[in-house]
Amino acid sequence: MVNIMKSNNPTAAVLLVGNEILSGRTQDINLKHIAESLSSVGIHVCECRVIADVEEVIVDALNTLREQYTYVFTTGGIGPTHDDITAQCVAKAFGVPLLQHPQAVQLLTDYFDSRGVEANEARMRMANVPQGGTLVDNPVSVAPGFCVENVYVMAGVPKIMQAMFANILPTLKHGSAFLSVTVVCNLPEGQISQPLSALQADFPDLDLGSYPGKQGGASRVSLLARGTDRERLGLVLVRLTALVSDLGGEVVETSSDV
Repeated sequence: MVNIMKSNNPTAAVLLVGNEILSGRTQDINLKHIAESLSSVGIHVCECRVIADVEEVIVDALNTLREQYTYVFTTGGIGPTHDDITAQCVAKAFGVPLLQHPQAVQLLTDYFDSRGVEANEARMRMANVPQGGTLVDNPVSVAPGFCVENVYVMAGVPKIMQAMFANILPTLKHGSAFLSVTVVCNLPEGQISQPLSALQADFPDLDLGSYPGKQGGASRVSLLARGTDRERLGLVLVRLTALVSDLGGEVVETSSDV
């Protein structure tokens, strides 16, 4: 991934917050959605961290990632329970107070009133936003996410996170879309490793990788090249095909979105 990071495209990190993920009780599917969505608009996800609901850990991660990448996206920890501490951690990371956002208060009050539910202290914690933060709309369950500078804070529930993220994505600075070419062959990965490394040196602007698997019960290796330059990807597709042939292998399948 180092090669793609050398491009001028925006970069991003994802911070998955929650003890339930680390315990194995909850299987995260948010990263896949975020990464694929960002890749489609030329924003490269360079790092992901899964961390516990511990204030100092969250604050430290936020301060490190927001300085290093164009955007940081967090999921989880903005509900009404005692362990939902992401909002207060973001406030601490930016050195600002955590306040009840008037618009969020109104949204939640109206939502609870319409359902005959008490707007108690715990539920109204979901209106807490770091000073200066702007709201991220939640069309599923009303309780908003928020943004402070380059940090976007979203719910952990996938359906809600995806709805929030759909509102965020158009507002981001987009880059050149990432494209890929793939050559599937019948060679063992160990035989490919050295010539593939040499090919990577010839194409430092692309990300090359090999991925072993099965196809129709037979062992196969997929050689993948990814980048933003269509011409360069076309050239590397030719070189990958030749590489397989030179090693005495067979190209089983090729694919390209170039």
